[in-house]
Amino acid sequence: MKFIHTADWHLGKLVHGVYMTENQREVLNQFVEVVDEEKPDAVIIAGDLYDRSVPPTDAVELLDEILFKINVELKTPIVSIAGNHDSAERLSFGSSWYKHSQFYLSGKLSNNLEPFRINGVNFYLVPYAEPGVVRQLLVDDSIHSHQDAMKGIIGKIEENMNPNEPNVLVGHAFVLGGQTSDSERVLSVGGSGCVGAELFEPFSYTALGHLHSPDAIRHDKVKYSGSLLKYSFSEAKQKKSISIIEMDEKGQFTHRYRSLTPTHDMRELEGFMEQLLDPAFYEKERTNDYLKITLLDEGALIDPINKLRQVYPNVLHLERKIDVTDMKKKQVLSAVRSEKKSEIELFEQFYTDMTTSEFTGDKKAAMTEIFDKVLRGEAAVK
Repeated sequence: MKFIHTADWHLGKLVHGVYMTENQREVLNQFVEVVDEEKPDAVIIAGDLYDRSVPPTDAVELLDEILFKINVELKTPIVSIAGNHDSAERLSFGSSWYKHSQFYLSGKLSNNLEPFRINGVNFYLVPYAEPGVVRQLLVDDSIHSHQDAMKGIIGKIEENMNPNEPNVLVGHAFVLGGQTSDSERVLSVGGSGCVGAELFEPFSYTALGHLHSPDAIRHDKVKYSGSLLKYSFSEAKQKKSISIIEMDEKGQFTHRYRSLTPTHDMRELEGFMEQLLDPAFYEKERTNDYLKITLLDEGALIDPINKLRQVYPNVLHLERKIDVTDMKKKQVLSAVRSEKKSEIELFEQFYTDMTTSEFTGDKKAAMTEIFDKVLRGEAAVK
């Protein structure tokens, strides 16, 4: 069996005041072309179809258009769940009759954890749910964290699961150790939002959503597809893709990636103002990309953002490196002060930061004597 694993479409996403909908439309149309070319037995969408519980109208229309193309026009089964950004209730609408066209959508977690069977593979759908919801659903007062909740859900699944058949779990979770980015919403404070990868051991493949990098974790059977697009500059160096999985009757699988190419990539650019506005430089650049520009200039600049946008129309964020450096120094100084170090300890740290010389015992003794005199009011100009 062949299936495509994708997640975190975040339709209706707003990044630095710019809606990503048209960029999403272009990439999703490429995705439909991949589905048509690969002819998979199913497409998995592991949550966060929308970016918010009440998405904009054009985002709803785009999702409707793309799902219709995949499920109805290409006659490809879809297996999908709600993520933490979605409204479980809104996504659940129509799910009972979607199944007639092999569109298996689980918006709200329920007691019915029976799988959907497609070409010999059992798909278990576990939409995002808060631990409190799972606690009530399973009538288990010991559930307080996402780890507890997922453990309880998988335990219930295992009661009727055939371990001799290929079993795939589709979920939306933060696996412990996964690499995060700025565009992912925190599931819970502290570590209570994490689940251990060991929980998914009973499954041949676990198709996850939530973390936006396909390399968020390194695991043989637990995989993130990553988001279709970059949604923050912390994702600028990530290589976005979708996962093509081919699984045999024993649950063994091969895994390969396919990339999609947006019209506007999201990148970071650094340089001096004069350099960035030099045709010799920018003619080699993709000037229409969404950009975060860091200026190296230290002097005063007049209206830099508008000057830059004449060449780079999609500058979303502009900062000065000197400002960033100053901010980091202030944070370091604040941290140092919070440590409540003595005067001689603070001076020693300052000395080693500002020079390459060793702060020897003689130097420490001399400075200690000076600090003592100052503190006693005995310092004098010699």
